[in-house]
Amino acid sequence: MSITRIGSFNVENMFERPKVMGRIATKHAAPILAAHARFNELIAAETYTPEVKEELKEHLATLELLRSDRSKFAILRRIRGRFLARHRTGETTVVASGRESWVGWVELTTEPISELATRHTAQVMRDVGASVLGVVEAESRELLHMFSASMLKHVGWTPYEEVHLIDGNDERGINVGLLTRDSHEVITIRTHVYAKDSSGVIFSRDCAEYHVRTPSGPEVVVLVNHLKSKGYGSPGDPIGARRRFRQAVRIARIVNRLRDEGHEHIAVVGDLNDTADSEALRPLFQRTGLRDISEHSNFDWDNRLGTYRGVNEKGKIDYVLLTPELFAKAIGGGIFRKGVWRGPRTKNRWDVYETMTNEVHAASDHAAIYADIDWTL
Repeated sequence: MSITRIGSFNVENMFERPKVMGRIATKHAAPILAAHARFNELIAAETYTPEVKEELKEHLATLELLRSDRSKFAILRRIRGRFLARHRTGETTVVASGRESWVGWVELTTEPISELATRHTAQVMRDVGASVLGVVEAESRELLHMFSASMLKHVGWTPYEEVHLIDGNDERGINVGLLTRDSHEVITIRTHVYAKDSSGVIFSRDCAEYHVRTPSGPEVVVLVNHLKSKGYGSPGDPIGARRRFRQAVRIARIVNRLRDEGHEHIAVVGDLNDTADSEALRPLFQRTGLRDISEHSNFDWDNRLGTYRGVNEKGKIDYVLLTPELFAKAIGGGIFRKGVWRGPRTKNRWDVYETMTNEVHAASDHAAIYADIDWTL
């Protein structure tokens, strides 16, 4: 087999997802997701100063957890020690002195994804037909394996031969992984969840490094990523942009280290949550020579110039980036958006599955993207 199709698909969880991140966006989403992330960051502090305690209470109020351990969108888990005192007066105080005095966290409540949405996710994988597929926002290896083994058969396709996923840094269980088939064999796996710089842990999830032996002989290294999301921080996303910049710097270093080690064929795939012309992703392009498969003359955009929902250029946030040596072997690629919901007013409409009659039936908010590599070139 001389052709390898390398793809990327943000599956947005396959069986369950946080209620606040459901298909029908609510006004609660941004503040709740921001409060959840900041609360779990603050509780790692060795000592809770009065200022930290006040901020913790503010986030609990946003999550509606001041008077109860459970709300519509979140749960306060307490395993050991005492964190809060809820008084009869209605006041709530943080009594824990720091991380050592209690064990617990806040998690987001989840809800099942519709059966049709799960089936459409399987149909996207079948119809894209990637032999090496980076997946984003998969819950766990066990569920990813179950999905491949059962749902792909359900839509008339064979399961992937290998299913790989290492838990990352996101406490919501949205991880990155890799699926391979057609005798593409993963021979080395390396995680970067513990990578740090002067500001701390770098990756929001992971930059999972997979070395894949292809049937034709060449090895390709695939780096699967899901960079820091937009929309849940300060206006204008300065915090998220800085985190994505740090992540892009580290990915560039990983790519250059691999090239110094003699690896010519490297693909960086995944949801990078920003456009190619953004300041945040600048290090990734300027320091590596990586090229976006969408630059290829035989790339099929499928009616839109973005990958996220119906957005055009500003929605191009999913990528298959190739080193120059690998790009030279590319014969084309494309975007597959048949599982993405489109509203009745959407211009430049694309084909969707006939059974996708409601937004909750969408496979994902993201289209899949892929590159075709011909090893004979």
